[in-house]
Amino acid sequence: MRNKPITLNVNGEEHTLMVDHRDTLLHVLRDKLHLTGAKEACGTGECGACTVLIDGKALLSCLILAVEVQDKKITTIEGLAAGGRLTPLQKAFVEYGAVQCGFCSPGMILTATALLMENPSPSRKEIQKALEGNLCRCTGYNKIIEAIESVRDKRNG
Repeated sequence: MRNKPITLNVNGEEHTLMVDHRDTLLHVLRDKLHLTGAKEACGTGECGACTVLIDGKALLSCLILAVEVQDKKITTIEGLAAGGRLTPLQKAFVEYGAVQCGFCSPGMILTATALLMENPSPSRKEIQKALEGNLCRCTGYNKIIEAIESVRDKRNG
């Protein structure tokens, strides 16, 4: 093993830790920093369960080596709620029943957060396109899309 010290900025906090040069960001988040919102599911970048924000962009942490993101700002689902207060998007997911088993919810919410930061007024088709890489077995996606649309509409209404 080739361990090396790295410093990661996760949810606004600096963390210095030893990692193997092959450790994925997902592994480091879950097993070393104990941030379990990003889920390990497919391990191949197909499901979106491990989505995090890196410099505001939704990316799959199972495909990124931890050593590659040392100079980046990493946000997990745990870092969205400032002072324990849910964001409007997190509230909408609850209000619209877009959270069922909850396994996909962190990835969906972070993907939608990145979309709304980039495009405050996405069309339904743009929302659907943004969510293409996120799989959900419970909701059928309609409630998720409606929750995102409600936040868009409140911002623009």
